Amino acid sequence: MDNRLVELRALASGAGKTRTETGIPRVAMVQGKVPEHELAAVYDPMVNLILQGRKLMTIGDRTLEYDPASYFVMSIDLPAVGAIHAAETGEAYLAVSLTIDPSVVADVLACAPPMTAPPVATHAFSVASVTPELLDAFVRMLRLMHAPSDIPVLAPAYEREILYRVLQGPHGGMLRDIAMPDTALSRMRQAIQWIRANFRGPMRVETLAEMAAMSASAFHRHFKAATAMSPLQFQKRIRLLQARTLLIAGAGSTAAVAFEVGYESASQFSREYARFFGLPPTRDALKVQGDLGRLT
Repeated sequence: MDNRLVELRALASGAGKTRTETGIPRVAMVQGKVPEHELAAVYDPMVNLILQGRKLMTIGDRTLEYDPASYFVMSIDLPAVGAIHAAETGEAYLAVSLTIDPSVVADVLACAPPMTAPPVATHAFSVASVTPELLDAFVRMLRLMHAPSDIPVLAPAYEREILYRVLQGPHGGMLRDIAMPDTALSRMRQAIQWIRANFRGPMRVETLAEMAAMSASAFHRHFKAATAMSPLQFQKRIRLLQARTLLIAGAGSTAAVAFEVGYESASQFSREYARFFGLPPTRDALKVQGDLGRLT
């Protein structure tokens, strides 16, 4: 087994069953059986490295699987459903992630030597084979958990190295394009930020297309290519995920929550909720609340 992977597993062994902050900016880790409802969420742009076990990520109509031989890159905010599995030998699932800051990517691009230009990105998420250089950078980053006084000086350098290694990889175009204002992927990112901020209200593709300086048909095509869903499907999933959070917190009745997240029909909300989460709203919230109670 690669000694770098062995050390990463040891360094991340203190992670909990939910996102565990490391004290290093934008770096987090997780271990064990994560509560199922936490795996259905709007994920921030990230580089995700599996150290033990495997993970499936379903985004729109695409499902990707990855394990310690690969890494996952997501370059824009996306609603997704995850599923994690322990290693075949029984060891608990273990992973580390770096949240991507487009401004840091832009700074790396400005300073990097000329690289072979990756193709223009269409998808905003993918999986690639992990490299020794990427593992090296993550090892140095996680070692900082044991040297917190070094974090302000060294963490930015290691973050830049991780992003540089991803930029060198087969899907580096995804990172490059979010850091460049005139690319289609960058425009999709801006549209997604608008949808997330305004998901409760009505949405017209024509308005989003105008913001992106595209025709409606071109915008729809680029959005679907990047996110594996249409703008309307994207908005619905944002609404449903927010509704689930409110229902689990006991913030109101099914009808009240439906209207709160932007639905005009409670029955339509219940149908779409059950289709997405597998159970009607009230039953799903009670199940999650029961699962959380057993964990405490």
